[in-house]
Amino acid sequence: MRKTIHLRTDARETLLDITPQVIACVNESGVSDGLVAVYAQGATAGIMIQENFDDSVQTDVVELLRKLIPRGVWRHDAQDGNGDSHLKSGLVGPSETIPIINGLLGLSTWQNIFFCEFDGPRRQRSVICTILPDLAPGEERP
Repeated sequence: MRKTIHLRTDARETLLDITPQVIACVNESGVSDGLVAVYAQGATAGIMIQENFDDSVQTDVVELLRKLIPRGVWRHDAQDGNGDSHLKSGLVGPSETIPIINGLLGLSTWQNIFFCEFDGPRRQRSVICTILPDLAPGEERP
């Protein structure tokens, strides 16, 4: 099963918790055990699993990436001013794969799934969730 999560971002760089939307996709699939692949469409966005308890962690992630990859010093900036966004996206990566165990995401107590915006604000962003059930021994995929 595949579902698309549609998002809107309101800052140039931010982490949005999309765990509830991913849970809804898994619940809709009816898959009890398997995997969910969460993929951010777009060359200036990413997906990250990170602490969900304290918002300062998400702020720290954004600030660290700003320090590591500053804005306005890259060759690509001459084209459209977002060279840093592409580099941040490449460093974080576009996807995460999470186990589904007894119908629940296999995240720890302090983990959530975050959409990482590096070139916002955007009216439309898309995250693709692909849910794959485990196969029983000897069972073949249809």
